[in-house]
Amino acid sequence: MENKVIPYGRQHITEEDIKVVIETLQSDYLTQGPKIKEFEDNFAQYVGANYAVALANGTAALHLCAMALDVNPGDKVITTPITFAASANCVRYCGGEVVFGDIDPDTYLLDINSVKKLLEASPKGTYKGIIPVDFAGRAVNLEAFKALADEYGLWIIEDACHAPGGFFNDTNGKEQWCGNGKFADLAIFSFHPVKHIASGEGGMVTTNDRELYGRLLKLRTHGIVKDDGQYTNSIDFAGGEDSYPLWYMEMQELGYNYRITDFQAALGNSQLQRADEGVQRRREIAKVYAQDFQGKNYVKGQSGIVKGHAHHLYVVEVSDRLGLYNYLREHKIFAQIHYIPCHLMPYYRQFGWKEGDLPHAENYYKHCISLPMYPTLTKEEQQFVITTIDEYYN
Repeated sequence: MENKVIPYGRQHITEEDIKVVIETLQSDYLTQGPKIKEFEDNFAQYVGANYAVALANGTAALHLCAMALDVNPGDKVITTPITFAASANCVRYCGGEVVFGDIDPDTYLLDINSVKKLLEASPKGTYKGIIPVDFAGRAVNLEAFKALADEYGLWIIEDACHAPGGFFNDTNGKEQWCGNGKFADLAIFSFHPVKHIASGEGGMVTTNDRELYGRLLKLRTHGIVKDDGQYTNSIDFAGGEDSYPLWYMEMQELGYNYRITDFQAALGNSQLQRADEGVQRRREIAKVYAQDFQGKNYVKGQSGIVKGHAHHLYVVEVSDRLGLYNYLREHKIFAQIHYIPCHLMPYYRQFGWKEGDLPHAENYYKHCISLPMYPTLTKEEQQFVITTIDEYYN
C-alpha cells in the first residue's frame, strides 16, 4: 500500500465512457452536435431544473452568470472566502466589487448572519447579489438566503460545483436539490476530473428563468443569435426578399466562445448515468471517516455526516496541520488544502482585505485538510489513510 499513490480526488473512467467518446469522435460532430443538448436535458432533469446550458468549464459558467445578471462596474456582490477563487473572480471580470462574508465555523458555509450584518450596515440597493457556495458538497440552505435576498432585492448565484446530488430540507421537510432553481436565479456546476461528474473540463448553468436561459445561450457563442424572431436588422439588409436567408446571423452583444465539445458532453452524459451510485459511495466513505475521527483529541472539527451532503471533499480540522500534510505525502497520500481564504490572496489584499477581517474563515484555514474522497477509493486504502494519520499523532 505504501508504494501506491492515493490522491485526494480521482476521476473514474469506465469502458462505457470510452465507448461513447469514441462513437462521438467517429460521428459527424466534434463540437456543437447533438450530445450537448442531450447532456443539458439529462442534467436539468437530474437536478430538477427547467433549463441547463453546458459550457467550457465552471469558471466560464460563473462568468456568464454574472454577465446575464448584468453585474456592472462598482456593483457589490457578497460571497464566501472559503472557495476556489473563481466564485469571486466572476464578479471582478465584470468590474464589480467582491465583499466577503465570514463562514459558519460548524458548517464551513457562508454564514447568513455575516451576510445580514453586511446588508444591514448599508442602505438598501448597495448590494446586488449573493454567491453562496455548496462547499465540500454540503448544500447551503437557499430557502433562508432567498428570503434575505428578496428583502434586499438581490439575486442569487448558487455555486454548486461540489454538490451535484446534494440537497437540503426546506421548512416543509421537502428535499431541495442543489441547482434546482427553486431559490437561486442561477446555479453552476463543474465537470473537472476530481468532481462527481468528469468530462475533462466542462461546466453547466441551471436555471428556471427562460429569459436568463436565452441570454446564456447567446453569451456562450460570441453574443451571436441565429433566430428569425430575434433579428434586428431588416430582411433586405440581410440579403433576403420575403424572409431571412439561411446563412444569416447577428452578433447582438459582446459574448465569448465558452462552448463545450460534443465528445466532452458525451463523456459527461455517460458519467451522469452513474452519478447517484457515486454519491452513495462518497457517503459511505464519509461515514467511515466520521466514525473513526469521533473523539480523537487531534481533531478540532470535521465534515461529519449531514443529510443531503454530496461529499466532494471530506475535511478535517487538525492540530499541526503542516506536519500531518507532510507526513501523509511521505507515505504517498496526497491530501489537499481547501482553501486559502480568497480575501488573503494578494490580488484581493490590494482592495484592503487583511488578516483579522474574517476570523472564522482564517481559523478554519489554519487547521483544515481534505482527505482522499472518491468513489473508487477502496476500504483498504481508506483504512491506510486513517492508520497513517493515527500513527502521526500517536
